[in-house]
Amino acid sequence: MKFLDLAKVYIRSGGGGSGCVSFRREKFIEFGGPDGGDGGNGGSVWVVAVEGLNTLIDFRYQQHFFAKSGQPGMGNQRTGKTGDDIVLRVPVGTEILDEDEETVIADLVAVGDRVQLAKGGNGGWGNLRFKSSTNRAPARANPGQEGVERTIWLRLKLIADAGLVGLPNAGKSTFLAAVSNARPKIADYPFTTLVPNLGVVGIDEQEFVMADIPGLIEGASEGRGLGTQFLAHVERCSVLLHLVDGTSSTITKDYRTIVAELEAYADTLGDKPRITALTKADALDTKTLSTRRRALEKAVGGPVHVISGVAQQGLADVLRALHAEIIADRLAGQQEETGPWQP
Repeated sequence: MKFLDLAKVYIRSGGGGSGCVSFRREKFIEFGGPDGGDGGNGGSVWVVAVEGLNTLIDFRYQQHFFAKSGQPGMGNQRTGKTGDDIVLRVPVGTEILDEDEETVIADLVAVGDRVQLAKGGNGGWGNLRFKSSTNRAPARANPGQEGVERTIWLRLKLIADAGLVGLPNAGKSTFLAAVSNARPKIADYPFTTLVPNLGVVGIDEQEFVMADIPGLIEGASEGRGLGTQFLAHVERCSVLLHLVDGTSSTITKDYRTIVAELEAYADTLGDKPRITALTKADALDTKTLSTRRRALEKAVGGPVHVISGVAQQGLADVLRALHAEIIADRLAGQQEETGPWQP
């Protein structure tokens, strides 16, 4: 299945049915009076977040979604049938944007979240509604209300607890394959990863979801490479794991490049908790590894993990550190919802 995280769709709710002008016609009833029914309401357009989807590829092949219009009213006080609603099923984590691609209409972050995008038009009144003491035989009815037509954007931001960031060939895909059942493409050339990958990671009988996005390069926040296209997928993460290639001779520059791009893209990414790890430890001798680790710790201003996805070195410690940050973020979120504890 191809990955698609942005789609433009055209929607239109159904128009209301027209009211009916009708008069009762029965034998032996001289003054039957008006009996025109109302038109049916038009169908609405809804969007709902469902399980089992992680791409918007369905909306590449179908972009127009039109709800049914209501049926006109009929004689004998019969109301027209209401038009059927239409429902767009999207992955959890989808944002609904207005046509300007900036205004957020809704953010569907949980299974079952449901939003009405376009309400169906009301049905018109039949002539029975206009009967009064001074107008016993009204010969008028209302037309149905027209439906709403609009253009919207669907933007998917994957729901993951931890996100992997780093330069191309920093070992992100190798790390994800080593700690989860995900099988991303791994090769010895840059930009092997072209779409985000998700994996479920287990540590100490606990599980969390990790996202691997394509490698960032200098200028990614301005549109260079694939960075700006996929950085949104780590916006929802509780913690970022910054992987730095240990075989690089410019590790401090590599580290600062990624940090600068995260901060330039969005303040929320720059402020997220980050854990830094030096990768490919199996390819370095002890002296070189120690020197580069000290240099990176000086640039980070804190501890740096040394790992190797191929040799399975240091992975458990990194996963425990990530899980601790995820738990802390969840607890902070619960306190915001319930308010401070009161004795």
